[in-house]
Amino acid sequence: MNFEATKAATASEALKTEIPLQRRTRKGPYSHQVCRDLKSSIAYSHKGLLFMIALICCLFCKALMATFLKSSITHIERRFGITTSKAGLIDGSFEIGNLLLITLVSHFGAKLHIPRVIGIGCFIMAAGSILSSLPHFFMEYYTYDPTAIMKSLDNSTVPCSTDQHSARNKTSSILLESGCKNESGSPMWIYIMMGNILRGIGESPFLPLGITYIDNYAKKGHSPFYVGLLQSLSLTGSISGFLLGSLCARIYVDIGYVDLSIISIKPTDSRWIGAWWLGFIIAGILIILSGVPFFFIPPFQKKTKMESKVPASLSASNTNDRSSQKLNFKNPEQIKDPQELSGYFHSLKCLLSNWNYIIFLTYCLFSYICIIVNLTYLPKYLEQEYGQSISKSNLIFGIIIFPFTGISLFLGGYISRKLKLNIIGTAKFLLICHCCGFVAQTLMLTLNCESRPVAGLTVAYKRNDPQGDLQNISFSECNSDCNCDVNLWDPVCGDDGLTYISPCSAGCKSSAGYGKEMVFHNCSCVEVNNFQSQNSSAHLGECSRTNDCSRKFIYFVVIQSLAQFFYALGYSPGTMLTFMIVEPQLKSLAIGFCSLTLRSIGGLLTPIYFGAIIDLTCLKWATNSCEDQGSCRIYNPISFRKKFFGFLIGMRAVAYAFLIFFFIAVKKKYKENNTGLSKSEGKDVVELNLREPLNNNEHLGISANVNNETHI
Repeated sequence: MNFEATKAATASEALKTEIPLQRRTRKGPYSHQVCRDLKSSIAYSHKGLLFMIALICCLFCKALMATFLKSSITHIERRFGITTSKAGLIDGSFEIGNLLLITLVSHFGAKLHIPRVIGIGCFIMAAGSILSSLPHFFMEYYTYDPTAIMKSLDNSTVPCSTDQHSARNKTSSILLESGCKNESGSPMWIYIMMGNILRGIGESPFLPLGITYIDNYAKKGHSPFYVGLLQSLSLTGSISGFLLGSLCARIYVDIGYVDLSIISIKPTDSRWIGAWWLGFIIAGILIILSGVPFFFIPPFQKKTKMESKVPASLSASNTNDRSSQKLNFKNPEQIKDPQELSGYFHSLKCLLSNWNYIIFLTYCLFSYICIIVNLTYLPKYLEQEYGQSISKSNLIFGIIIFPFTGISLFLGGYISRKLKLNIIGTAKFLLICHCCGFVAQTLMLTLNCESRPVAGLTVAYKRNDPQGDLQNISFSECNSDCNCDVNLWDPVCGDDGLTYISPCSAGCKSSAGYGKEMVFHNCSCVEVNNFQSQNSSAHLGECSRTNDCSRKFIYFVVIQSLAQFFYALGYSPGTMLTFMIVEPQLKSLAIGFCSLTLRSIGGLLTPIYFGAIIDLTCLKWATNSCEDQGSCRIYNPISFRKKFFGFLIGMRAVAYAFLIFFFIAVKKKYKENNTGLSKSEGKDVVELNLREPLNNNEHLGISANVNNETHI
């Protein structure tokens, strides 16, 4: 009884002591500090929200610019009369500017006013985008159709005539005098490449400094969510870029300067050039508007004391997570403490000595090369194989393939989290996804159309003649006395179903109509193949494809979307594997080195050398008024198809082989050492790995010192 009475008295005395203490706390100096911290936290959260919105807009514009350039690369190639490999150099030049400065900007920019550095980057990107559009305003109007020029010189155009030679010489001299003088200067496409390099320089601070700033103001554990939100919303920029590319591809390049009623070609014609410059101006204006808010956002502010406090239980949890993470490695006793890593090169050596990481990096590289080839050159393949316009191809990318890919990215992350996959399970899931995508892509080999019947290139002038070496058959008996220009590309479709290089090569003696309605009559070569019906006319443009080809195009789009769905389904789990297979202190370096490898080898070099491969399949090159070689007008469809899909399937097969090796190595490692993580442990490790690049960065990761300066 005495003990209980003493205990009750002690509790009562403590209660009396606590009440005044609480009253003093509410009215004392500490209460004012709490209020100030609360107000500062509220004001700071508004600034953080403004920064998030501005950064999302910047990443949206960045993705829009990147995909618009890829969607317009074929039109740029035609406008400047360059080869596909040079067009690939323009496309890959973005990586040159970005990779040159991203490390320096990340390191020194983090010590400066981060929002202003990003705002300056936006203005540099805008300057590069507008610079890319300037050549359009300094070049002469686009001339595509010598027949239309001759029609304006003489109302009675006679493509095939003995008097045509003098008229043609007269026209050629006019073109040579006016056009060659303007085209003899420095190549204007260099300005597009310089603008693209500027865009790469301006984009360099977006992600590294943006993520640094987010990690500085975000609450504990919320940074991965914000980073994921940025990546997800930036995908809408890619979709918008293809939609903008589709719209601009339907607008004639010199709109506002020429009378569109005299334009005799359609968007499906290989000579059609859309308003490639318009998208750069629109994107430049948008990125300027996105960069203005950054100049009104304060630099990094210290988190309030309330936010910076970390419960002891959380520290204990992190300690347990680190202990759990050590189960991932065969010899944990050989893993050095981060303080013992002497520097960057030692860290890089430790990373490159991890064979699982090297194998997985090689798989990622080959897969990334296939993605770049698809994004850059698939519209050109659809145009050559199925006769689809660049505008329609971009529209398909924007409303079908990319949304399908976005859904797949989200679904892959959801499945991985729902099933709580460990390392072996994640590798197996990635293997299954890649296998399904590979099978779907192989099926596309069967969806090919018949060759385009072009007289003298893919078929003989006479259908019943053996083809022989068609590339050397420029003329036939039916047009031998027409004095045709061998370099001319002005295709017409004859009533016999053949496409002829020009009205002259079809042997047409007269013409009627104007612009798109122009029709040629008395075509001797058409009459030879169509003698039964006595129809010997031809109209402008290539012959349309068969209904069977249109049906195969629909099947191709469905299977292509399915293949991309399966490939993208394994993207999020694949990213998690990168975190899982390296030491905790090397995770940021692993992601950075992976990004550097993919962008330098895949993003920069792939468009160039694959463009050179495509150039090998060209059958007919355009020539400008100076008799210089221009862009390709028509490709060998069989050779193009074999090289395009042969390269893609070959790269995917190599990537799949490395993925199998990776799965075997990981499975053997965990089964031999009995270190396979359970589902709950695997989830803890993934969460630790996601936090690691943001919270525990000793080398290339985002680190904060006592003065709250950040370093990349």
